[in-house]
Amino acid sequence: MDILITGLFSLLLPAGFILFFFILSWVRVLNEYERGVVFRFGRLLDKPVGPGMFLLFAPPLVDKMVKVDLRTMTMDVKPQDVITKDNVSLKVSAVVYYRVVDPLKAITEVEFYDYATSQLAQTTLRSVTGQV
Repeated sequence: MDILITGLFSLLLPAGFILFFFILSWVRVLNEYERGVVFRFGRLLDKPVGPGMFLLFAPPLVDKMVKVDLRTMTMDVKPQDVITKDNVSLKVSAVVYYRVVDPLKAITEVEFYDYATSQLAQTTLRSVTGQV
């Protein structure tokens, strides 16, 4: 009887550890400045989650979460050679400050919102300096 209990315990203990760490892998923590856009079976949930701790159901199978940083970000715009209205050639560089206001739109309406912001800044920089 003692051997049966020891054998059962030696089987259940590793299984319990595996189950514990499997369930623990579902837990996600978002910082105060982050939001998570969750897709369940590929469909967007109504609103972003976070900050705090919450469960994602079997991350690779059911839920997929994309983290979005809501802090103000800085981005260097690479130097641009522009020509002004009076045909003067200039080399202009700039710094862009931006922040995400709506995480759902940032993830679903633009493929890479940070790259799109960079391209928009470069285009706007050329356009504005060309009008001067």
